[in-house]
This record gives sequence, C-alpha cells and structure tokens, in this order.
Amino acid sequence: MAEKQGVGENGLSTLAVANYRSLRELIAPLGGLNVVCGANGSGKSNLYRALRLLAAAAADGPVGPLAREGGLSSVLWAGPETVGARMRRGEVPVQGQPRQHVVRLRLGFGADDFGYAIGLGLPDSNPQVVLADGSRRSSHFGRDPQIKHECIWAGPAWRPASTLLERRGPMVRVRRGREWHVVTQHMSAFDSVLTHLADPEQAPEVLTLRERMRAWRFYDHLRTDAEAPARQPQVGTRTTALDDEGRHLAAALETIREIGDVAALDEAIDYAFPGTSVDVQASEAGWLSVRLHQAGLLRPLDASELSDGTLRYLLLVAALLTPRPPPLMVLNEPETSLHPDLLPALARLIVTASSRTQVWVVSHASRLIAALEEAEHCQTLQLEREMGETAVGGQSMLDQPPWQWPEGRK
Repeated sequence: MAEKQGVGENGLSTLAVANYRSLRELIAPLGGLNVVCGANGSGKSNLYRALRLLAAAAADGPVGPLAREGGLSSVLWAGPETVGARMRRGEVPVQGQPRQHVVRLRLGFGADDFGYAIGLGLPDSNPQVVLADGSRRSSHFGRDPQIKHECIWAGPAWRPASTLLERRGPMVRVRRGREWHVVTQHMSAFDSVLTHLADPEQAPEVLTLRERMRAWRFYDHLRTDAEAPARQPQVGTRTTALDDEGRHLAAALETIREIGDVAALDEAIDYAFPGTSVDVQASEAGWLSVRLHQAGLLRPLDASELSDGTLRYLLLVAALLTPRPPPLMVLNEPETSLHPDLLPALARLIVTASSRTQVWVVSHASRLIAALEEAEHCQTLQLEREMGETAVGGQSMLDQPPWQWPEGRK
C-alpha cells in the first residue's frame, strides 16, 4: 500500500470503529494532517472518544473509561444490526431483526509497520464469586465489559498470514517464524495484552505499539479559567510534552527556547500578535512564570492577566512546537476561546506541526478548516449522520482503505 503523503513512519493510515455510539461501522483513511468536521450531532465527538478509548488500551485499559461513559451497554450502537436500503428510503420502518452476530465494540488501526485491533463485549454469563465464608453468589461486576479479542499484525491491513499476536478470551499466542507459541492461557478479561505482555523478548511488537500509543497526545481540556495552572508560577522542570490541562506552560515554552525551534516560537507569537514577544522568568527558588511583552506597554503582562484567548493560543503554541513531537497529536475544537482573527495563525502553526507529526483536528470553525485544507497533505473527514449512523460524507465502499476485522463478525 502506498504511503499517504504526510503520514510519518509511525503514523496511522487507517482508523476503524464498529458499534460505538453512532459509529456502527466506520473505516477512515488518514493522512499527515486530518480534519474532522461536520454538523452538530454528526458524530465528531464520538469519533474523538473512540480514538481516546483505543489509546486507553495501552495505558490503564479501556474498561475504566467505558465505565465513566455509563458502561458498555450505554455506548454500544443502539440501532439495528444492519440498515437496509429500504429502511434508508423510508419504505419500511426501522426495526431490529434476530441478530446474526454477537455484539462487539471494535476498535482498530493500521499503520505501515503494525496494526492493532481490540474487541470488547459483555460476559457470556454472570460470573460466580466465592466469598470469604465459602458461600457463592453472583458477582456485582457481571456487567463489566470484557476484552474478548486482541490482535497485532504486520502491515497496514490484517491478513491471517500477517498475524503476529492473537488473543482470544484468556488465551494469548504469538507467532515466531511459522510456529505459534502460547504465552498465557490465563489473561484477565479486563487486562489488555498491551499492558501485560509488553515483553521485549517474547513479544517485542507489543512493547513497540504500547510505547507508541502511550505517546499519543490529546488536547481537549486546556484550562484557561482563573484558577488554571498555566496562570500560576510553577516549579521549573524540562517539559517536552505539555499535559492535557496545560500545566507547566512556562516550562514547556522555556524548553522550546533551550532545545527547540526558537525561530518558529517567536514567529508564531509575532504572527498572531504583531510586535509581541514572550519570555519566561525564573525566580531564585526555581519557579517559572510566563511574561508577555506588548508594544506600547511599560511592563510585561504575566499569565494571570492574559485573556482566555491569548492564554489558550500560548498553550497551543507550546503543544504544537514541542521539541519532541509525539507520533500522533489530537486537537479537539482548538478554536475554543480564540478570536476569529487568530485562526489563520493557529492554522499555520498546525500545518507546521503536521510536517513533524501526525495531527488530528476536530473543529466547527469553517475559517480554521478552510485554512487547514489548503495544505496538500490535509485529509478531510466530513462526517454525516443518517438513520442515526455516522459515515464519512461521499465515501463509497471503493473509497475505504483495505480493512478486515481479525475476528471476523462472530
């Protein structure tokens, strides 16, 4: 498969989601810069959440995040198993039929070197527990989602011959040459192989994927309120990746000045606010604070004095100009609190960052979207919703990248 322009060595070429909220079956091609847009209710947030849930498999596991969304039953696709042409035309009412396949929430991605997929479902039966007094009863966790299937393969699309690791229920096996080796037959139903089998000798591909996915960065909650950490002096420590709240903004900016692209930093500030510069002040005790120098003012402004929009722009600058870019950076509605006149500056910053890392932008702002789409390597996913189901607008079966779920449709 030819490499998409702008997709780096570790970039995703395909994202696949099935049975998650409005995403009954969505297979999306990805580029170096990806813009997700669409009308309210089209499913942008669902696609973003699905990607975060996929990332959770390499961190603390997807079960906890699913619980915070109300449990697996709450997030599963609520429509019929199949939506026929006559239903879409309104010739017959929308109604369920006897299911042909077990319901599974499926998440997966393909990249040039490795692909990964996970399938989650409810327990087949309510498990029994033995209490301390020897009595037995049904577990109170009988509705906990379970990991039913996981697979890692070589290349962007799964084929049986490309499978490197397969997990079915509690049993995990890995391929070495032409032979399969069972690693364990007792994998817990709520533990992912990414967190419990990252062995550099037995399963080096698991370790590679886990570390890569843990490095993905998501920015959807950069705080700019009066009590935001970014407004307060913080202990200075080298910061190559801004956290999702924007903590240690001053340290992140100073890290860019010391080991990053200083010219790009100064240009990003001056382009957005002509005649303005930013520096970082250090106290004798090692506390760092941001100072904004504006033409015509006799003193610099500190972070506590900045408007929400100005502070948010500085946070985005610190995130996008990181000297050690992650494999994937996701910005959810970065235009929030920004004046429309700042959107061209933000677009320039995002396009620059997408030359060093794969970037996702979920946005409502038509001005920002239009500016991003001017980049040659921009991939736009215009989401539409029909009959409750989210789809990529204008995408036919022939437009979808090659994809097959490793466990089939069981």
